[in-house]
Amino acid sequence: MLPAMAAKPQIAIVGPGRLGSALAISLKRAGYEISEIVSRNNAGSKQRARSLARRVGARVSPGDNARLGADIVWFCVPDREIASASRQLASIVSWEGKTAFHSSGALASDELNALRRHGASVASLHPMMTFVNGSIAPLQGVPFAIEGDKAAVLVARRVVKNLGGEAFAIRKQQKAAYHARGSFASPLLVALLVTGEQLARKAGLSAVEARKKMLPIVKQTIANYEALGPAGAFSGPIVRGDAETVGKHGRALTKTPEARAVYLALARAALRYLPARNRAQLKKALGR
Repeated sequence: MLPAMAAKPQIAIVGPGRLGSALAISLKRAGYEISEIVSRNNAGSKQRARSLARRVGARVSPGDNARLGADIVWFCVPDREIASASRQLASIVSWEGKTAFHSSGALASDELNALRRHGASVASLHPMMTFVNGSIAPLQGVPFAIEGDKAAVLVARRVVKNLGGEAFAIRKQQKAAYHARGSFASPLLVALLVTGEQLARKAGLSAVEARKKMLPIVKQTIANYEALGPAGAFSGPIVRGDAETVGKHGRALTKTPEARAVYLALARAALRYLPARNRAQLKKALGR
C-alpha cells in the first residue's frame, strides 16, 4: 500500500481585496480548502467577500464574528492594518498550533506579534507580483520572500511549492529595500509609461494611440532584458554617446518638468550602471 498523504491545511483569508482574492483562487486551484473569508464590517468589503467565497467555496465572516478554525490564517490587508487586524482577532480563538501569515513586502513578521504572544507561529510571505482589479495573476514561478518563525517558515515553503512559486529567505532589515526594488518593476514602470504617454501628445498621438504604438518596443525591451541582461538590452543615444541628441531631448522636455525630471534621473542612472560612450559630453548634456 502507498503511505497515506498528509492533507493540506485549511486556510482562512483575512481581507477579500485584490491580493486576498488572487491568493484564495490560486490556493483553491492548488488543492487547499479555503474555509473562511474574513471581511471588514462595511458593505463593500462584505460584498467582495461574498463574491470571493462563492468562487472558492468558503464561508464569509465579518471581523467581529470570525470563526478562524483554519490551520493557517493569511492576512491580506493593507500594511497599515496588519497589526491592528491581528490584535482584533487575537482573542477570538486559541492560536496554539496555528500558523499566521501576512503578505506585506515591506513589513516584518513582527506585525503579527499579537498572535505570536497567543501561541501562533508567524511569518511574512510576500509574492513579488502585481495584483490589480480585473486580472488574476498566475503564481507559477513567482518568487516569494519569506521571513519569520522557523515553524511558520517551513509551512510557508510548502505552500509556495504547492502554488508553483519559488520561496527564498529574506532578513527583516532587507525588506524595505527589497520592496522598493519591486516598485521599480511594476508601479513605477507604469508611471514611466504613462509619463511617455504625456510626451506622445506632443507628437500628435492620443493616449490610446501612444499605448498601442509603445507596446512593441516595450515588449521587445523586456524580452531583451531577460535574454541578454541589462547591458545587452540597453540601446539608444546614451549607449552610442550621442550627447547632441540627449541635449535636444532635455530642451524638448522643458515644458513638461515632471517628464524632464524623470528623463534626467534615468539618464544619469544609465550613465552609472550601463555602458555608454562619450561620458564626459553626456554628463555635460545632462547638466552634471
